[in-house]
Amino acid sequence: MARPVNFGVLGLGMGMHHCTAVLNAKGANLVAVCDHDPKRLKAGVETFKVPGYATWPELVKDKKVDAICIATESGTHTRFGVEAARAGKHILMEKPVDVSLARIRKLQDEVKKAGVTCGCVYQYRMDKLNIMLRKAIQAGKMGKVIGAHIHLPWMRLNSYFEGPHGTWRGTWKLDGGGSLSNQGIHCVDLLQWLAGPVHSVCGFYGVFNHPIEAEDQAVAILKFESGALGTLYTTTCANPDQPFHLYMYGTKGSFSRRGEHLEYYEMGSPKDRERMRGMTAKMTKCDSAGLNPLALSTAGHTLLIEDLVKAIHTKREPAITIESAKHSVEIVTAVYQSARTGRAVEIAKLRG
Repeated sequence: MARPVNFGVLGLGMGMHHCTAVLNAKGANLVAVCDHDPKRLKAGVETFKVPGYATWPELVKDKKVDAICIATESGTHTRFGVEAARAGKHILMEKPVDVSLARIRKLQDEVKKAGVTCGCVYQYRMDKLNIMLRKAIQAGKMGKVIGAHIHLPWMRLNSYFEGPHGTWRGTWKLDGGGSLSNQGIHCVDLLQWLAGPVHSVCGFYGVFNHPIEAEDQAVAILKFESGALGTLYTTTCANPDQPFHLYMYGTKGSFSRRGEHLEYYEMGSPKDRERMRGMTAKMTKCDSAGLNPLALSTAGHTLLIEDLVKAIHTKREPAITIESAKHSVEIVTAVYQSARTGRAVEIAKLRG
């Protein structure tokens, strides 16, 4: 039996969820936490009863640590990821991989050079209902996909962007944007994971109701490589906020999911439809974190950590590789570029 993989966690905001997920994951041990904020570090040490480091070099040099969950500001991910890889540490990277495509490519190169494993966090892909929907689409039960649409009408209070750990949010440098790059990135990833790669986008964004430099509302029209068309909408101005809404249709059928609920499923045979409705009625659905970003379960993170452990032991790719996670950042980047230039942007032209 393979020995457990020892994890350290960097960043004890969302990283607290990583800590819980590590403790719940089979084959994983939590052996250290790290945060430069003394209050957060104290809370992490007291909650999880493990050693705590006030500086990153201390954590990355700890020989007991095999893998590191990186849950810092989005724009710092590559910096910490590269240093972790060079130190021989495996990585679980919180979403998005980074806000810069050039830096993501650098991280890919360094991870490959170091021979370590790097998995990425998009927990919507671990949701059983989303997995079943993807399998049905890939099996042709929807026929040729015609339309794919996802909307995220969430709310963030001004306090979310304030205080010692809020000012990086809604900035271009560290958050890569606002409602689209932070809250909406999960929806972007889910849409492309189900409907396939995006060819080009036409987008708009603006700041409507928050004191931030990046957008709190964005909308885009997507053209997929398959020829399907779609729409993407995100906001942190919706009051009261609502669950995300995913709607797809093709030549043979369609489905609609709103938050935890499969509103309808009209694909495949009558038996397929009845079986799907029956299974989803009893299923634990995907996380929702509208007004409170910390009010989510750790189930998806736990599954991703267990997958990373297996990938490390078997020397296979993780479920969500850097390459797989990169496309959502390409789409977001294209939306912003389109909005700034007033022109449609082809994804291929963003790739170096």
